[in-house]
Amino acid sequence: VAALCRKHKVLFVADEVQTGLCRTGKMLAVDHEGVKPDILVLGKALSGGVFPVSAVLASSEVMLQIRPGEHGSTYGGNPIAAAVGTAALQVLKDEKLAENSAEMGAILLKELQALSKESPLVTTVRGRGLFCAVVIREQADVTAWDVCLRLKENGLLAKPTHGDTIRLAPPLVINRSQLDECIDIIKTTFRSFE
Repeated sequence: VAALCRKHKVLFVADEVQTGLCRTGKMLAVDHEGVKPDILVLGKALSGGVFPVSAVLASSEVMLQIRPGEHGSTYGGNPIAAAVGTAALQVLKDEKLAENSAEMGAILLKELQALSKESPLVTTVRGRGLFCAVVIREQADVTAWDVCLRLKENGLLAKPTHGDTIRLAPPLVINRSQLDECIDIIKTTFRSFE
């Protein structure tokens, strides 16, 4: 995509609001592809969840196309938000949360792939770092919502998306014993539908 954008002189915009910082096992999801977007959009993860922060990052060449008065922002330039964002980025680096996401995510993905071979309910598993999804076989009697409700009853929160997909995004600070507990809950929950 980045090469096509450059070839046709189109700005390559990477929206990292959903993937979040370090969520995929690297600081940014685009880092897996070794590309540098012309514009990068960041949101929720930029503050570590403690303050409403978002950012649009780009080169001077791109940003200086906007002249004073051509663009406004309700919360633009908030010094508290900037300080919170800076501190959150430092925590991500100091605590090596991208590395932890990559390590714990590899374990989670391996276990989810094993589950896909075992459970007739699971059709596909995908993920990068601690950003994983389980796609379930569409059946009249079991939906992703049903599985998420059962996961909640068993002590684990997950989000159903697109009707047949369950998004799993454990905390970036999760350790191995906590991850093992999550995996046990996931396996037990899926087995309960058999």
